[in-house]
Amino acid sequence: MARDYYEVLGVQRDATSDQVRRAYRKQAKAHHPDVNNGEAQDDEAIKEINEAYEVLKDPQKRAAYDRFGHAGVRGSGGGVPPGGVDIGDLGDIFEQFFGFGGRSRQARPRTGPVPERGADMRVRLKLQLEEAVFGATKQVEVVRRETCESCGGDGAAEGSSPVRCDQCDGTGQVRKVQQSVIGSFVNVHTCPKCQGQGFAIETPCPSCLGRGRIQRPRTLEVDVPAGVERGIQIRLSGEGEHGRYGGAPGDLFIAIDVAEHPRFRREGDALHVEVRLNPADAALGAEVLVPSLDGERTLRVPPGTQSGDALRLTGLGVPRLRGAGRGDLIVTAVVMTPEKLTREQRELLEQLRDTLPRAEVVERDRGSFWDRVRERFT
Repeated sequence: MARDYYEVLGVQRDATSDQVRRAYRKQAKAHHPDVNNGEAQDDEAIKEINEAYEVLKDPQKRAAYDRFGHAGVRGSGGGVPPGGVDIGDLGDIFEQFFGFGGRSRQARPRTGPVPERGADMRVRLKLQLEEAVFGATKQVEVVRRETCESCGGDGAAEGSSPVRCDQCDGTGQVRKVQQSVIGSFVNVHTCPKCQGQGFAIETPCPSCLGRGRIQRPRTLEVDVPAGVERGIQIRLSGEGEHGRYGGAPGDLFIAIDVAEHPRFRREGDALHVEVRLNPADAALGAEVLVPSLDGERTLRVPPGTQSGDALRLTGLGVPRLRGAGRGDLIVTAVVMTPEKLTREQRELLEQLRDTLPRAEVVERDRGSFWDRVRERFT
């Protein structure tokens, strides 16, 4: 029976193409006569090494080999003519797809637990408007599962190690054969003892109780860029939960929330603020001080400003997160009518009233002729 190609080259089943190539060169060099003091070469060993490398270096052949074993690549390595079908191995292929027929192909025992990537995590970070606009360095508290320092993550107590599961013989699968009128059915289930890892812990680590990870609180620093807004997520690569059995850690996602500000309202990269004007400043025009996140700024109010008019201060808004520059500060004018007047103020306003137009009804804009026709029939 042909040896496993991975075993021939001395690599793991998840080895990269570079690792396969380096292993092949090492094996070929070891069998070269110059290295073996001119001794005769083992032709069968060299043939086996070349055959293994020809399959494992080709992604398609390797995928077929991983799925069907030697039967999947026999047409490319000899034994079956190109385009032919090995009738003797049809049972193996049927078993892969339907779970029955032919010889029973057993899963290979694993050389170690399968690495598992750690889970991603998500926390919420609430910012003040100033922090979202100008950026800040904040701290977040997380509780995550980290690799146990006592056992190094394998879950076994000091002086022991995980052993091959005796229930599945290290394959991670339990197979049960059932007979029926049309043949044998093979049901494959994850091993309940080792949870599919192929290895079991006989002496659990007292620190993590055999889990390989321990929950720990951590305080992490987050650099919040200027211009973030509610709903944006900041990703901290590798700061999620630690992986199992040497697996990569997950990521930590920081979901941004921004508190309401008592003065300013944000819309995109613009900030909005309301400023009250007395009737004289609104009518005659004036220069007034208005608040901004950069401190007070002077705003020129043009004569005849009406309540609700929007005045703009450029470059005092929110920095553009994915662009250059900043948005604007939009100042909405609110003309303030005084409620209490002195005698002198009242006399002045009465004199002014006599010179101003009286109140009049404003005609509603009814639109074009066709708008009025549509309104009438509607």
